[in-house]
Amino acid sequence: MKAVILCGGKGTRMSEVTNDIPKPLAMIGGKPILWHIMKIYQYYGVNEFILLLGYKGEKIKEYFLDYEWKHNSLTLDSSTGEVQMLGQPETWKITFLETGEDTLTAGRILQAKDYIGDETFLLTYGDGLANINLFHLISYHQTKGAAATVTGIDKVSQFGTLTVEDGIAKTFSEKTSSDGIINGGFFVLNPKVFDYLPEDGNAMFEDEPLKNLAKDGELAVYRHYGFWTAIDTYKNLLEVNKMWNQGQQVWKVW
Repeated sequence: MKAVILCGGKGTRMSEVTNDIPKPLAMIGGKPILWHIMKIYQYYGVNEFILLLGYKGEKIKEYFLDYEWKHNSLTLDSSTGEVQMLGQPETWKITFLETGEDTLTAGRILQAKDYIGDETFLLTYGDGLANINLFHLISYHQTKGAAATVTGIDKVSQFGTLTVEDGIAKTFSEKTSSDGIINGGFFVLNPKVFDYLPEDGNAMFEDEPLKNLAKDGELAVYRHYGFWTAIDTYKNLLEVNKMWNQGQQVWKVW
């Protein structure tokens, strides 16, 4: 099963960092947010990733192309130029998909269609962390039989809210400010979801596609009651770094 990660936004609410790098590369404990997300997936046996790049996407490519030699001990034989890595390499297979700097989220996902194929896949945002049990999430998705499953979080927030009956979303409203079950990312999606994306890709996935999935009874909601956070601002970044430094790495399931 592949994990698709939205990495293309400009992160304007974190300009202290994102003037130089894309938000998924903002550091927590010396490693990018994106690395932490991928380690969560890896813990549950997911090693194949499709990164949907946009703003400063080349920085993400550079990070992973340099990853092994920067993060492992190595032996260099200067007479031959041979380099031997001494650490344990990651087993990731990563597709870096350039989806356009200004493309909306539905358009980014649509561009991954040919790389995903006919299989169920995972999707999340490049700025969210949780101690979510992906085995339970996938099993729940299979049980409900809907085209899509979203992780629902209880929170007062500006994020999209859902009304839920018997584990299926009845409505989806994006960016309201009220108590409710919000879109926490960490989706499981069937290829049927592509039928809900406009052909020109000119839509936010969180707008009409999710609303229409809910209207058709095709959006299941997996309730997660553990730790979850969206790193939306520089203040959020400072908060999760404080947690990391104090040993409160709640999302570190690996």
